[in-house]
Amino acid sequence: MFSNLRKKSVWALLLVMVISMSLIAGCGGNQSKEPAPAAKKAVVGLAVSTLNNPFFVDLKDGAKAAADANGLELVVMDAQNDASKQLANIENLIQQKVSVIIVNPVDSKAIVPAIEAANKANIPVITVDRGAAGGTVVSSIASDNVAGGKMAGQLIVDKLGGKGKVVELEGIPGTSAANDRGKGFNEAIKAAAGITVVAKQPADFDRAKGMKVMENILQANPEINAVFAHNDEMALGALEAIKAAKRANVMVVGFDATADAVKAVNEGGLAATVAQKPKDMGKISIETAKKVIAKETVPAAIPVALELVVKK
Repeated sequence: MFSNLRKKSVWALLLVMVISMSLIAGCGGNQSKEPAPAAKKAVVGLAVSTLNNPFFVDLKDGAKAAADANGLELVVMDAQNDASKQLANIENLIQQKVSVIIVNPVDSKAIVPAIEAANKANIPVITVDRGAAGGTVVSSIASDNVAGGKMAGQLIVDKLGGKGKVVELEGIPGTSAANDRGKGFNEAIKAAAGITVVAKQPADFDRAKGMKVMENILQANPEINAVFAHNDEMALGALEAIKAAKRANVMVVGFDATADAVKAVNEGGLAATVAQKPKDMGKISIETAKKVIAKETVPAAIPVALELVVKK
Protein backbone atom coordinates (compact mmCIF):
# COMPACT_ATOMS: atom_id res chain seq x y z
CA MET A 1 0.00 0.00 0.00
CA PHE A 2 2.73 2.45 0.92
CA SER A 3 4.56 1.47 -2.27
CA ASN A 4 1.53 2.33 -4.38
CA LEU A 5 1.12 5.69 -2.58
CA ARG A 6 4.77 6.44 -3.15
CA LYS A 7 4.44 5.70 -6.88
CA LYS A 8 1.33 7.88 -7.16
CA SER A 9 3.14 10.74 -5.44
CA VAL A 10 6.06 10.53 -7.84
CA TRP A 11 3.72 10.53 -10.86
CA ALA A 12 1.78 13.50 -9.47
CA LEU A 13 5.00 15.45 -8.92
CA LEU A 14 6.16 14.71 -12.47
CA LEU A 15 2.79 15.82 -13.86
CA VAL A 16 2.93 19.11 -11.95
CA MET A 17 6.44 19.74 -13.24
CA VAL A 18 5.40 19.06 -16.87
CA ILE A 19 2.36 21.34 -16.59
CA SER A 20 4.45 24.12 -15.01
CA MET A 21 7.08 23.93 -17.73
CA SER A 22 4.40 24.05 -20.43
CA LEU A 23 2.80 27.10 -18.88
CA ILE A 24 6.16 28.85 -18.66
CA ALA A 25 6.94 28.02 -22.30
CA GLY A 26 3.47 29.13 -23.35
CA CYS A 27 3.75 32.47 -21.57
CA GLY A 28 7.15 33.09 -23.07
CA GLY A 29 5.87 32.30 -26.56
CA ASN A 30 2.98 34.77 -26.26
CA GLN A 31 5.16 37.65 -25.05
CA SER A 32 5.79 40.30 -27.70
CA LYS A 33 9.38 41.22 -28.35
CA GLU A 34 10.68 44.48 -26.92
CA PRO A 35 10.75 47.14 -29.67
CA ALA A 36 14.22 47.96 -30.93
CA PRO A 37 15.40 51.31 -29.62
CA ALA A 38 14.96 54.14 -32.14
CA ALA A 39 18.10 55.23 -33.92
CA LYS A 40 19.60 58.27 -32.25
CA LYS A 41 19.32 61.44 -34.34
CA ALA A 42 22.48 63.19 -35.38
CA VAL A 43 22.73 66.60 -33.71
CA VAL A 44 23.64 69.75 -35.64
CA GLY A 45 24.53 73.00 -33.88
CA LEU A 46 23.53 76.37 -35.33
CA ALA A 47 25.48 79.28 -33.82
CA VAL A 48 23.67 82.37 -35.10
CA SER A 49 24.87 85.96 -34.67
CA THR A 50 21.53 87.28 -33.40
CA LEU A 51 17.86 86.34 -33.34
CA ASN A 52 16.94 89.97 -32.79
CA ASN A 53 16.91 90.42 -36.55
CA PRO A 54 14.11 89.04 -38.79
CA PHE A 55 16.65 87.91 -41.39
CA PHE A 56 18.34 85.50 -38.99
CA VAL A 57 15.01 84.36 -37.57
CA ASP A 58 14.08 83.33 -41.13
CA LEU A 59 17.45 81.60 -41.51
CA LYS A 60 16.87 79.68 -38.27
CA ASP A 61 13.31 78.75 -39.31
CA GLY A 62 14.56 77.44 -42.66
CA ALA A 63 17.20 75.37 -40.88
CA LYS A 64 14.68 73.98 -38.35
CA ALA A 65 12.21 72.93 -41.05
CA ALA A 66 15.00 71.23 -43.01
CA ALA A 67 16.35 69.49 -39.89
CA ASP A 68 12.91 68.07 -39.11
CA ALA A 69 12.48 66.92 -42.71
CA ASN A 70 15.91 65.24 -42.74
CA GLY A 71 15.69 63.50 -39.35
CA LEU A 72 18.27 65.71 -37.64
CA GLU A 73 18.17 67.38 -34.25
CA LEU A 74 18.99 71.10 -34.34
CA VAL A 75 20.46 73.00 -31.38
CA VAL A 76 20.32 76.78 -31.86
CA MET A 77 22.63 79.18 -30.02
CA ASP A 78 22.03 82.96 -30.13
CA ALA A 79 25.15 85.13 -29.68
CA GLN A 80 23.13 88.37 -29.46
CA ASN A 81 25.77 90.07 -31.64
CA ASP A 82 28.46 89.41 -29.02
CA ALA A 83 31.60 87.74 -30.43
CA SER A 84 32.74 86.48 -27.01
CA LYS A 85 29.30 84.98 -26.35
CA GLN A 86 29.45 83.24 -29.71
CA LEU A 87 32.81 81.71 -28.76
CA ALA A 88 31.22 80.38 -25.55
CA ASN A 89 28.23 79.08 -27.56
CA ILE A 90 30.50 77.11 -29.87
CA GLU A 91 32.49 75.75 -26.93
CA ASN A 92 29.15 74.56 -25.55
CA LEU A 93 28.32 72.81 -28.83
CA ILE A 94 31.76 71.17 -28.83
CA GLN A 95 31.12 69.89 -25.28
CA GLN A 96 27.80 68.46 -26.49
CA LYS A 97 29.75 66.62 -29.23
CA VAL A 98 27.42 67.70 -32.01
CA SER A 99 28.03 66.14 -35.42
CA VAL A 100 28.38 69.43 -37.34
CA ILE A 101 28.49 73.11 -36.37
CA ILE A 102 26.86 75.69 -38.65
CA VAL A 103 28.01 79.19 -37.73
CA ASN A 104 26.82 82.63 -38.79
CA PRO A 105 29.72 84.69 -37.42
CA VAL A 106 29.25 87.87 -35.41
CA ASP A 107 32.74 88.86 -36.55
CA SER A 108 34.72 87.14 -39.31
CA LYS A 109 38.06 87.46 -37.49
CA ALA A 110 36.86 86.93 -33.92
CA ILE A 111 35.22 83.63 -34.89
CA VAL A 112 38.53 82.02 -35.92
CA PRO A 113 39.52 80.61 -32.46
CA ALA A 114 36.07 79.01 -32.14
CA ILE A 115 36.38 77.36 -35.54
CA GLU A 116 39.89 76.16 -34.70
CA ALA A 117 38.57 74.67 -31.45
CA ALA A 118 35.92 72.77 -33.44
CA ASN A 119 38.63 71.63 -35.89
CA LYS A 120 40.67 70.30 -32.96
CA ALA A 121 37.62 68.39 -31.73
CA ASN A 122 37.15 66.93 -35.25
CA ILE A 123 33.74 68.58 -35.64
CA PRO A 124 33.14 69.85 -39.20
CA VAL A 125 32.20 73.54 -39.52
CA ILE A 126 29.95 75.21 -42.10
CA THR A 127 29.59 78.99 -42.35
CA VAL A 128 26.34 80.60 -43.46
CA ASP A 129 25.66 84.14 -44.75
CA ARG A 130 28.98 85.43 -43.39
CA GLY A 131 32.42 83.95 -43.90
CA ALA A 132 35.33 83.35 -41.53
CA ALA A 133 38.83 84.78 -41.80
CA GLY A 134 40.52 81.53 -40.72
CA GLY A 135 40.13 78.00 -39.44
CA THR A 136 39.05 75.04 -41.57
CA VAL A 137 35.52 75.33 -42.97
CA VAL A 138 34.09 72.49 -45.07
CA SER A 139 31.59 74.71 -46.88
CA SER A 140 30.55 78.37 -46.99
CA ILE A 141 26.92 79.09 -47.86
CA ALA A 142 26.16 82.69 -48.75
CA SER A 143 24.90 85.10 -51.34
CA ASP A 144 27.46 87.05 -53.33
CA ASN A 145 27.41 90.14 -51.14
CA VAL A 146 29.75 92.05 -53.44
CA ALA A 147 27.35 91.47 -56.34
CA GLY A 148 24.43 92.49 -54.13
CA GLY A 149 26.17 95.72 -53.14
CA LYS A 150 26.80 96.44 -56.81
CA MET A 151 23.12 95.87 -57.61
CA ALA A 152 22.10 98.39 -54.94
CA GLY A 153 24.75 100.90 -56.00
CA GLN A 154 23.88 100.64 -59.69
CA LEU A 155 20.19 101.19 -58.94
CA ILE A 156 21.06 104.39 -57.06
CA VAL A 157 23.34 105.58 -59.88
CA ASP A 158 20.60 104.93 -62.45
CA LYS A 159 17.85 106.57 -60.37
CA LEU A 160 19.97 109.68 -59.78
CA GLY A 161 21.12 109.88 -63.37
CA GLY A 162 24.75 109.54 -62.27
CA LYS A 163 24.72 112.68 -60.11
CA GLY A 164 23.98 113.19 -56.43
CA LYS A 165 25.02 112.94 -52.81
CA VAL A 166 24.69 109.59 -51.07
CA VAL A 167 25.07 108.09 -47.60
CA GLU A 168 26.28 104.59 -46.73
CA LEU A 169 25.07 103.01 -43.48
CA GLU A 170 27.51 100.21 -42.70
CA GLY A 171 26.91 96.98 -40.82
CA ILE A 172 28.95 95.60 -37.93
CA PRO A 173 32.63 96.40 -38.64
CA GLY A 174 34.63 93.26 -39.36
CA THR A 175 31.78 91.15 -40.72
CA SER A 176 32.23 89.77 -44.21
CA ALA A 177 28.70 90.92 -45.12
CA ALA A 178 29.48 94.55 -44.25
CA ASN A 179 32.86 94.44 -46.00
CA ASP A 180 31.53 92.82 -49.17
CA ARG A 181 28.32 94.84 -49.50
CA GLY A 182 30.27 98.03 -49.00
CA LYS A 183 32.86 96.94 -51.54
CA GLY A 184 30.25 96.20 -54.21
CA PHE A 185 28.35 99.41 -53.55
CA ASN A 186 31.46 101.59 -53.78
CA GLU A 187 32.62 99.86 -56.96
CA ALA A 188 29.28 100.72 -58.58
CA ILE A 189 29.18 104.38 -57.58
CA LYS A 190 32.85 105.01 -58.42
CA ALA A 191 31.94 104.43 -62.04
CA ALA A 192 29.69 107.49 -61.86
CA ALA A 193 31.88 110.58 -61.50
CA GLY A 194 28.93 112.71 -60.39
CA ILE A 195 28.13 110.64 -57.28
CA THR A 196 29.63 111.79 -53.97
CA VAL A 197 29.53 109.87 -50.66
CA VAL A 198 28.88 112.60 -48.07
CA ALA A 199 28.71 110.28 -45.05
CA LYS A 200 29.65 106.69 -44.23
CA GLN A 201 29.03 105.35 -40.73
CA PRO A 202 28.37 101.99 -39.01
CA ALA A 203 24.94 101.35 -37.50
CA ASP A 204 25.63 97.66 -36.66
CA PHE A 205 22.78 96.16 -38.72
CA ASP A 206 20.37 97.56 -36.08
CA ARG A 207 17.15 99.49 -36.77
CA ALA A 208 17.31 101.80 -33.75
CA LYS A 209 20.98 102.58 -34.42
CA GLY A 210 20.21 103.14 -38.08
CA MET A 211 17.59 105.70 -37.13
CA LYS A 212 19.91 107.48 -34.67
CA VAL A 213 22.87 107.58 -37.04
CA MET A 214 20.68 108.84 -39.87
CA GLU A 215 19.25 111.60 -37.68
CA ASN A 216 22.77 112.88 -37.05
CA ILE A 217 23.74 112.63 -40.71
CA LEU A 218 20.62 114.52 -41.81
CA GLN A 219 21.40 117.33 -39.39
CA ALA A 220 24.96 117.63 -40.73
CA ASN A 221 24.03 117.37 -44.41
CA PRO A 222 21.30 119.61 -45.82
CA GLU A 223 21.50 117.85 -49.18
CA ILE A 224 21.22 114.06 -49.43
CA ASN A 225 19.75 112.27 -52.45
CA ALA A 226 20.07 108.61 -51.52
CA VAL A 227 21.00 106.17 -48.75
CA PHE A 228 22.35 102.65 -49.10
CA ALA A 229 22.07 100.58 -45.91
CA HIS A 230 23.91 97.27 -45.59
CA ASN A 231 20.73 95.65 -44.30
CA ASP A 232 16.99 96.29 -44.13
CA GLU A 233 16.89 96.97 -40.41
CA MET A 234 19.19 99.97 -40.81
CA ALA A 235 17.33 101.02 -43.96
CA LEU A 236 14.00 101.02 -42.11
CA GLY A 237 15.54 102.98 -39.25
CA ALA A 238 16.94 105.51 -41.71
CA LEU A 239 13.54 105.77 -43.37
CA GLU A 240 11.95 106.70 -40.04
CA ALA A 241 14.56 109.40 -39.48
CA ILE A 242 14.00 110.78 -42.98
CA LYS A 243 10.23 110.88 -42.47
CA ALA A 244 10.63 112.62 -39.11
CA ALA A 245 12.92 115.21 -40.72
CA LYS A 246 10.42 115.66 -43.58
CA ARG A 247 13.07 114.95 -46.20
CA ALA A 248 10.81 112.94 -48.49
CA ASN A 249 13.11 113.37 -51.49
CA VAL A 250 15.78 111.02 -50.04
CA MET A 251 15.81 107.56 -51.64
CA VAL A 252 16.64 104.55 -49.43
CA VAL A 253 17.85 101.13 -50.60
CA GLY A 254 18.23 98.19 -48.20
CA PHE A 255 19.55 94.64 -48.30
CA ASP A 256 17.98 91.29 -47.21
CA ALA A 257 14.34 91.61 -48.37
CA THR A 258 12.83 90.99 -44.95
CA ALA A 259 9.02 91.06 -44.76
CA ASP A 260 8.98 94.59 -43.31
CA ALA A 261 11.31 95.85 -46.03
CA VAL A 262 9.35 94.29 -48.89
CA LYS A 263 6.20 95.84 -47.45
CA ALA A 264 7.95 99.23 -47.31
CA VAL A 265 9.05 98.83 -50.94
CA ASN A 266 5.52 98.04 -52.10
CA GLU A 267 4.17 101.00 -50.13
CA GLY A 268 6.74 103.33 -51.70
CA GLY A 269 8.84 103.92 -48.58
CA LEU A 270 11.99 102.06 -49.61
CA ALA A 271 13.15 102.35 -53.22
CA ALA A 272 14.42 98.75 -53.25
CA THR A 273 15.98 95.93 -51.26
CA VAL A 274 18.31 93.13 -52.34
CA ALA A 275 16.74 89.73 -51.68
CA GLN A 276 19.00 87.12 -50.08
CA LYS A 277 16.50 84.35 -49.26
CA PRO A 278 17.59 83.47 -45.69
CA LYS A 279 15.20 80.49 -45.39
CA ASP A 280 16.94 78.94 -48.39
CA MET A 281 20.29 79.55 -46.67
CA GLY A 282 19.10 77.71 -43.56
CA LYS A 283 17.70 74.84 -45.64
CA ILE A 284 20.85 74.47 -47.75
CA SER A 285 23.02 74.58 -44.61
CA ILE A 286 21.17 71.63 -43.07
CA GLU A 287 21.17 69.64 -46.31
CA THR A 288 24.92 70.24 -46.57
CA ALA A 289 25.43 69.21 -42.93
CA LYS A 290 23.56 65.95 -43.61
CA LYS A 291 25.92 65.20 -46.51
CA VAL A 292 28.94 65.97 -44.33
CA ILE A 293 27.64 63.57 -41.65
CA ALA A 294 27.28 60.90 -44.36
CA LYS A 295 30.95 61.52 -45.33
CA GLU A 296 29.94 62.87 -48.73
CA THR A 297 32.01 65.51 -50.50
CA VAL A 298 30.41 68.96 -50.51
CA PRO A 299 31.33 72.14 -52.46
CA ALA A 300 33.66 74.52 -50.67
CA ALA A 301 31.32 77.40 -51.55
CA ILE A 302 27.59 77.25 -52.23
CA PRO A 303 26.04 80.45 -53.63
CA VAL A 304 22.46 81.49 -52.90
CA ALA A 305 20.72 83.50 -55.61
CA LEU A 306 20.12 87.26 -55.28
CA GLU A 307 17.46 89.47 -56.77
CA LEU A 308 16.58 93.16 -56.61
CA VAL A 309 13.12 93.80 -55.15
CA VAL A 310 11.43 96.98 -56.40
CA LYS A 311 7.84 98.22 -56.29
CA LYS A 312 5.59 96.15 -58.51
